[in-house]
Amino acid sequence: MTYTLDAFVKDAQAALKAHNGPAGREQVRVLLEKLLTNKSFVDEAVGPAAPMGTRKLYEDKDLGFVVLAHCNAKPHKSPPHDHGPSWAVYGQAVKHTDMSEFKRLDGGADAGAAKLEQVKSYRLEPGHAGVYDVGAIHAIDYPEGSRFVRVTGRDLDYVRRLKFDMAAGKAITIESATAGAA
Repeated sequence: MTYTLDAFVKDAQAALKAHNGPAGREQVRVLLEKLLTNKSFVDEAVGPAAPMGTRKLYEDKDLGFVVLAHCNAKPHKSPPHDHGPSWAVYGQAVKHTDMSEFKRLDGGADAGAAKLEQVKSYRLEPGHAGVYDVGAIHAIDYPEGSRFVRVTGRDLDYVRRLKFDMAAGKAITIESATAGAA
């Protein structure tokens, strides 16, 4: 039987209700990889005929998580950023995304002076997903035509987040997801 978006949503709800923390988010990652094996879903959500840009596929009114389709016409490299009090799971569907993870060395948690160290980098290939937990700092770099499905713990348009200017040694507040990094 084909694994659908509806089945993913029900399973993600169950996972997040049973494990409100990293274990539940890891289950969402595994479920998203399962969803990405459904060629019909991938074609509909992020295939060649899907609209360019980011669009919401589902928003859970009770738990707050959001499923988004990202169809990227142009290449993009984000600065290191976090998702504030939210988390994200990126599931690659088409082409790839190079992911970098960072550790904050200055002991800070807010905007202002900040020093980061890159601790990990890897490539998400089609069918693979990665978890970026609450407060995790990461950067994405993808080529033209890259497409992925992202699940966030909340609608990031309403979450205060940070992006990092490593050259200037600063953390900068992002008041809205539409105003900064992906």
